[in-house]
Amino acid sequence: MPRLVRTPDVNELRSLIVAADSGTLGRAAIRLGISQPALTKRLQGLEQLAGQQLLERSPRGVSLTPAGRRLYEEAGPLLASAERIEELLAGMRRRAAPLRLAASHSSCEAFVTAVLAVVSEERGPAVELVAANSQVVKGLVGDGRADLGVAARRQGATPNPAVREIVIAEDEIVCGVPPGHPWSRRARIPQADFLRTPMIVRDPASNARWTVESELRRRGLTAAPPHAEVATPAAAKREALERSVPVLLSTRVLHEPHWAKPPVEGLAFPRSYVLVLPAAGTPSEDVQALMARLRQAVA
Repeated sequence: MPRLVRTPDVNELRSLIVAADSGTLGRAAIRLGISQPALTKRLQGLEQLAGQQLLERSPRGVSLTPAGRRLYEEAGPLLASAERIEELLAGMRRRAAPLRLAASHSSCEAFVTAVLAVVSEERGPAVELVAANSQVVKGLVGDGRADLGVAARRQGATPNPAVREIVIAEDEIVCGVPPGHPWSRRARIPQADFLRTPMIVRDPASNARWTVESELRRRGLTAAPPHAEVATPAAAKREALERSVPVLLSTRVLHEPHWAKPPVEGLAFPRSYVLVLPAAGTPSEDVQALMARLRQAVA
């Protein structure tokens, strides 16, 4: 049996099938995402291997010759197998790469890092975590630099069209009072005292800071200048304890029993935590599993 000069390329066989199904080389080239000259070159290479014409060409389009029909019928199952192998390899590549998670600083301290510790112990998918402010988290997901995000939602803010948000938990920014401070023994804080007292606050780009200042502006109120501005919730808690000064943080971050959280008369600063996904597309199985874990953690 004579041997072929080379083995036919999968793309050449796919080009033959798509050309026959489409009826014209122009439509086939569009379906394949290549130029018509590139498609013609593929088909000519396949016909050279066959030693005969596989497609009849006419002003009306193309149709299979008897030899082309035989090859078309044999190539169909082969291409179906090749597509399954391509899907399998793509899945392996996705699983080999770490899942990229972007999470706000407060969500990391409240529940994200605890969830990732459990996932690691159970030898789940590798997760690469980036901690940033909520707005940065949404930007990372929208730009494709993160597969999933966990952030705080800004009530009434203009949404980012590149992402979609799914609420997973309600939250509130509260006044955390360290032990020994006079407010720690109060049932509630008078609004006037709250407004004139310098406190430890997050940096201006944080959602916690925005939530408080947005509500105060809405009511026409002004707070005293901050006692100090810090970049993360953990640093804010340290500063508040060391200086014995109240701090404005998520109630989910101030979970230790030594923090008093008396309400402020006439004021509340609600917000919510959201899962952040790209605006289009379906999450992978690993992303969906991590989303379920995160939901459970805040339930």
